[in-house]
Amino acid sequence: MSQKWSSTDIPDQTGRTVLVTGGNSGLGFHTCRMLAAKGARVLLASRSSQRGDQARAEILQAVPDARLEVISLDLADLDSVRLCADNLLSGLDSLHVLMNNAGVMAIPRQETTQGFERQFGVNHLGHFALTGALLPLLLKTPASRIVNVSSMAHRSGRMNFSDLHGQRKYSPFGAYSQSKLANLLFTLELQRRLESNGASTICVSAHPGFSATNLQYVAAKEKGSAIELILMRILNALFSQSAEQGALPQLYAATAHDVSGGDYTGPDGWMQMRGFPVKHQAKETAYDSAVAQELWRLSVELTGEPFDQLQD
Repeated sequence: MSQKWSSTDIPDQTGRTVLVTGGNSGLGFHTCRMLAAKGARVLLASRSSQRGDQARAEILQAVPDARLEVISLDLADLDSVRLCADNLLSGLDSLHVLMNNAGVMAIPRQETTQGFERQFGVNHLGHFALTGALLPLLLKTPASRIVNVSSMAHRSGRMNFSDLHGQRKYSPFGAYSQSKLANLLFTLELQRRLESNGASTICVSAHPGFSATNLQYVAAKEKGSAIELILMRILNALFSQSAEQGALPQLYAATAHDVSGGDYTGPDGWMQMRGFPVKHQAKETAYDSAVAQELWRLSVELTGEPFDQLQD
């Protein structure tokens, strides 16, 4: 892999359809913009139609001929996930990339519509259900890719199966780290199942390093912590890279020719905080098949999404 792979290296995407969750801001916005600039048909999924439309208008200013559509999707509500998937299944002939990008980070404890802890529910379960529902479309699209966006925070995460939803004890960052570890466990278990079924679809993951997005600020504002807000501004100023640069690992994972199933891509700089995309190893727990299979079992149980196109 080139140490300096950049947006100019994204292959031509003409004729390809890409769905990006959380495409209205941050990493997702830049992912949508750069893929649209390369000719992809981009489906920008957003919980807010207003913010989705604003993002689309901004991208069209930079890429006037962009093929860009706003899709309604609330990952905190499985009914919304299923409705979105049903609409896409009836309206699309192919889906080349599913970019599971949206997320929430280190927020005070909240619950999704179905009663899941919100970070685990949005970051993992919502994407698990969406991926399963769209799998028939992905499987019939040759060499399609599923990209799960994780985080460096997975390294401090652990799967607390006895209290997945933080009902007995809740830590905002602990819940975030658990959800990001879940993204990697899901990636590798899904890849194992795709391989065992002889599918050409692959599942990969990426992380953005320390990128300046609104996630940190949202968390601080929801906690009502002026000190944390100031601290995040200082850390962003000192250590972060732009959201545009931070989107490169997931763009590499989605488009580069030398990507293999199960790959994990992130920045090449100090402590993986910034830089250009390279392949990394996740922490050891992310490769634990027993943990991955237990997470899979519970995820099927909680979401009702059986992934029945794949035989175990």
